[in-house]
Amino acid sequence: MARDTLDATPIQTRDELVAWMEGGNKPESAFRLGTEHEKIPFTLARHEPVPYEGPAGIRAVLEGMKAQSGWDPILEGETLIGLADPRGGGAISLEPGGQFELSGAPLISVHETCSEINTHLTQLHEVAKPLGLGFLGIGMSPEWTRAETPVMPKGRYRIMAGYMPKVGTLGLDMMFRTCTVQVNLDFSSEADMVRKLRVSLALQPVATALFANSPFTEGRPNGFLSFRSEIWRDTDADRSGMLPFAFEPGMGFERYVDYALDVPMYFVKRGEHYVDVAGSSFRDLLAGRHPALPGETATLSDWVNHLSTIFPEVRLKRFLEMRGADAGPWADLCALPAFWAGLLYDQASLDAAWDVVKDWTDAQRQQVRDDVPRLALKAEIAGRTLADVAREVLAISRAGLARRNKRDSQGRDETRFLAPLEETLACGKTPAERLLDLYAGPWGGSVEPVFDALAY
Repeated sequence: MARDTLDATPIQTRDELVAWMEGGNKPESAFRLGTEHEKIPFTLARHEPVPYEGPAGIRAVLEGMKAQSGWDPILEGETLIGLADPRGGGAISLEPGGQFELSGAPLISVHETCSEINTHLTQLHEVAKPLGLGFLGIGMSPEWTRAETPVMPKGRYRIMAGYMPKVGTLGLDMMFRTCTVQVNLDFSSEADMVRKLRVSLALQPVATALFANSPFTEGRPNGFLSFRSEIWRDTDADRSGMLPFAFEPGMGFERYVDYALDVPMYFVKRGEHYVDVAGSSFRDLLAGRHPALPGETATLSDWVNHLSTIFPEVRLKRFLEMRGADAGPWADLCALPAFWAGLLYDQASLDAAWDVVKDWTDAQRQQVRDDVPRLALKAEIAGRTLADVAREVLAISRAGLARRNKRDSQGRDETRFLAPLEETLACGKTPAERLLDLYAGPWGGSVEPVFDALAY
């Protein structure tokens, strides 16, 4: 999660919320992609979790990264909770259990976003190694219990942690023990947004399958290939899922605003203070009748922060955020933006991808979403395995990237970043299945080797 917004512009009507979202429309020439990824810090010596405080804690890593990058501190009171590029680029933030997140800058090509990831991970390695720390590229903490996992000192997380057990059984695991890689993509109009939202929602289980990488919990196989994805099925149904309304006639910005207005709030932020309003209505705040804030109406920052607490498989803000993939090895972090850019940033590919999914029903989309955490590429939809769908969709993405023709300094286009996904389909095993094979074979029933195998 990126830093919270502080914009006190008053908002009093639903139309203003719709207009703000429409402000995300931009010409195709201005399309960018921004990649976010999380990773789990651990001690190199004993593979233990890393607390916030201490000479080799998370704060020390942030201080070291500040010195390395020259980025500005993000503070909550006097507590360092992240860093921001003063040039308006990316940011580093902390997830609830200390997962370290890079929220990448909006960049023109996958080459640039991959270079950004490489720079970040190289800097992080230089800072962390002398502290005796490493970072793990995996979808869920493989060994530690929730009780062993540290808690980061951020106000919004205290409120969320108090609310989660009221609305699902796995929300605290989502917060403290999972990691994802995401990519944010632009749209040119309401119609373009709707087409991209529908295609990416329908195909999000394909991404979940291709990137499935969370088969271990507390030192043992958990029975899933993407347990991170399974966790989202029992976190909070009010704010997650496949958004079936997005496929209904009349879908547009207004319909998403109405959905978001009905998602219960977590908090509002006033200055540095978080006000716990968990479970309450944004509509009441908009109308100036929220019991926790008598006489106050909503601000733009209230709306932007509220949108950041909604977690469907694809999230709409002033861009679209792909949320289905587990974090994974270094190369996979570049594969995700390539996969989606090839599908959504080329019109012929977008049309071809729509042809793949347009006849799927709500029930079929939901069933494959429910099946994919356990079955991954073996899950089925409309009589086809996801492996079969993935081969077709990956070919569409590859063609789209070739037509985009974004070249690096060596003259290579973006298709090379799809190699890890093509290897997964060629061998027929997801990253999680390859880990399980190692666990059952050379690793001798131990997850300890994962801290070497998937360390950045």
